[in-house]
Amino acid sequence: MEKRKIGKTDLNIAPLIFGGNVFGWTIDEAMSFRLLDQFFENGFNAVDTANGYSVWAPGNKGGESETIIGKWLKKSKKRDELVLITKVGWEINASEKGLAKKYILKAVEDSLKRLQTDHIDLYLSHKDDIETPVEETLEAYDQLIKEGKVRFIGASNFTQERLEESIRVSREKKLHEYKVIQPKYNLYDRQFEDGDAEMAKIYGLGVITYSSLASGFLSGKYKSEEDFSKSARGAGMKKYLNEKGFSILKAITHLSKKYNCSPATISLAWLLHNPLVTAPIASATSTEQLKELMQAPYKMLSAPDLRMLDEITTA
Repeated sequence: MEKRKIGKTDLNIAPLIFGGNVFGWTIDEAMSFRLLDQFFENGFNAVDTANGYSVWAPGNKGGESETIIGKWLKKSKKRDELVLITKVGWEINASEKGLAKKYILKAVEDSLKRLQTDHIDLYLSHKDDIETPVEETLEAYDQLIKEGKVRFIGASNFTQERLEESIRVSREKKLHEYKVIQPKYNLYDRQFEDGDAEMAKIYGLGVITYSSLASGFLSGKYKSEEDFSKSARGAGMKKYLNEKGFSILKAITHLSKKYNCSPATISLAWLLHNPLVTAPIASATSTEQLKELMQAPYKMLSAPDLRMLDEITTA
């Protein structure tokens, strides 16, 4: 499978990233291993996680996803083949949150231990920390890159202004700068096109999208509130059950029949038609779901179909 370079890094990945938020949450270790094996056997090579995954699940304290990935890496011996992406900054508890230098330096050691590796390929600020000066955060990352513990850095959930400030400070202080952004972007949520897209063009940033399937809504399985019980994410679907959401579901269901694939495949294929998008992040909880997602890079939607989806989703 043809690999894509992530922005101005030397990281080359297949055009789909496995979202590790499900590990230790909606799937156990055994199923996580099975899906990771399936993913790699089909030519894909990047996994996204975070030190906070999945603190929201009852009984969890954060780090569960990284721990499972680390165990899989030890068993599979595929560390050299994997592009490993993890994040720091989301609130885990009162003392573990934010982007202060002291915390980042501790958090990375914890992540490395859980992941059973000596370096992280791409380390992301999970969300902005307005109480910490960007220079302090960047100094922490600069130190980690010089120590060889992190190869490249990126940012998620930053405003355009804070991202620009971060890049400016990096250049002024001669610190390593963000090379990748991770925006929320899918057929329903298209705010990326109003701001971050321009940033990606100006600075040559790699773009890896999260919530690429709108937390599962674009899989087509949530058509009413009665469907919310289908997964742990179901309750979050209510915001999509409106005229726009139903129009999108109708369109991707129609196209899934035309292209002989699932609505989820169509939704990811649409993202991959955007030249700014390096790869979408998407998760699966079964081998059949993952099989559907992995078809996306091979589906070329026609120009009329892309226009139709654009018209529906920007109306």
